[in-house]
Amino acid sequence: MTPEEIAKLPYRPNVGVMLINAEGAVFVGQRKDRYKDAWQMPQGGIDAGEDPRIAALRELEEETGVAPDLVEIIAESDGWLPYDLPHDVVPSFWGGKYRGQEQMWYLMRFLGTDDQVNIET
Repeated sequence: MTPEEIAKLPYRPNVGVMLINAEGAVFVGQRKDRYKDAWQMPQGGIDAGEDPRIAALRELEEETGVAPDLVEIIAESDGWLPYDLPHDVVPSFWGGKYRGQEQMWYLMRFLGTDDQVNIET
């Protein structure tokens, strides 16, 4: 793909979660897929018609097992935060349909205990 073609592609809508516990520690998980050396916070795509807050709660539960009733949303980013992928990887991510992602981030306080987090998801 040429840079001009990539510039015409949309951003993939995405949400991210910064999860903190009562002590202020931030949850970051090591990936289990082909990017085993990567660590990241829970995040993922927004389904068509899905509210970003609902998507954030869904992604958190899918990736950590933490149910929505175990968190409190205490802040969110002020608008969407876009980023572009490097041009050479655009064709291999998301079928080449997106130039990058635009993210809404949520700060959530974890109200549960460590044993309620499933790091094997």
